[in-house]
Amino acid sequence: MAKNWYPVIDDETCIECGKCVSKCTHGVYDKSSPQKPVVINPNECIDKCHGCGNLCPTGSITYHGDDTGWKPPNAKNKNSCCSSGGNCCESGSTVKTVSTTLTFKDHLGAWKARWGIGRMDYTIEPGLYAVGNPNNDSPVFVSANYKLTFDTLRKNLVGLDCWLLILDTKGINVWCAAGKGTFGTDELVNRIESSELSKYVSHKKLILPQLGATGVSAHEVKRQIGYDINYGPVRASDIKEYIEAGYKATKEMRTVKFTLWDRLVLTPMELVPALKQSLPVFGVMLAVNIFAKRKFDKTDVAANLGAIITGTVLTPAMLPVIPGKAFALKGWLLGLGFTASLLGLSGKFKKGNRLLSAGSLLLYPAISSYLAMNFTGSSTYTSPSGVNKEMKKALPFIVGSAAVGAVLTLGIHLFSKRGKTK
Repeated sequence: MAKNWYPVIDDETCIECGKCVSKCTHGVYDKSSPQKPVVINPNECIDKCHGCGNLCPTGSITYHGDDTGWKPPNAKNKNSCCSSGGNCCESGSTVKTVSTTLTFKDHLGAWKARWGIGRMDYTIEPGLYAVGNPNNDSPVFVSANYKLTFDTLRKNLVGLDCWLLILDTKGINVWCAAGKGTFGTDELVNRIESSELSKYVSHKKLILPQLGATGVSAHEVKRQIGYDINYGPVRASDIKEYIEAGYKATKEMRTVKFTLWDRLVLTPMELVPALKQSLPVFGVMLAVNIFAKRKFDKTDVAANLGAIITGTVLTPAMLPVIPGKAFALKGWLLGLGFTASLLGLSGKFKKGNRLLSAGSLLLYPAISSYLAMNFTGSSTYTSPSGVNKEMKKALPFIVGSAAVGAVLTLGIHLFSKRGKTK
């Protein structure tokens, strides 16, 4: 034991991760304070021991009486992200240590991304990250650099010591990135090499999310760089159980679910852009009303808004119960039902309004159909080849129907007198 050697904590840069407290087995730190390091038995420290100092992710530990020339390997300045309360700490190496606890800022960022606010910039830096206190035998999980995906993964790793290898998917989630090729073989091989993964782990095993399987060729990764790929569960919430089962996934873990809630949380990202794109349409309605013989009214506005909501919210929500397989057909059926109901309630099916009603029935269901077809990119019901096939078949009908409907609707409003609605 040392009388003139003990750790000194820099409270300004310490992030209270608790690694030093859990590392020390000599009773130097107060174990009743597992996160915040409090030195209560300095004389119990081992002379010349830098164990906790080498482990500290922010270099916040120095030693009283140290004349060895040792310096904190991960020392940061007082303006660093760690000292200002950030939850990830960039060390002197290429590895960053991340917390499994999400902050208010993380939750706010997720909400904003769901509503399309800064969505394409909601990313993290690709590379290697540490969770807990991993060693060279700890598992390596591979994921995407879309921050919402990254946060979902890390919050389900509480109590685990592991590595996260994050690929540059251009801010796209695993499922979509696998289809686009950014969560793919080449990026995985390049990221293994650029992150110098072999310096940190002694094994050659990677755990990939099951939904990324379509983008990665396991045998090609093995051939090029010698790493074996295991596909983990669909949901990050099953990771602990997957590990406890000896890295084996049950049938339930392999089952891809797309529940009502799963679908609804995706709809704001469909709805907001669609509403923005519809603003010029409402502008045209206002402009036409200045000199039109038959002005656009609240029914026309409701029909346009209804078509958007039907395609972006109602169709995804009711996806399993709407007849047909094609998303475009499902959206068209629901759009047709909504438009017909609206026209019937407003009396526009009556004499003098039938041509205008025909235009509406051609235009608005086509809008719903197109918007519903866009949801194929968010769904696990489809494959890239299936999406391309549907688009080739549906787009000509959607464009043709919308064009004829738009011409009829605009022409009647410009040149025809209002028919009777009673």
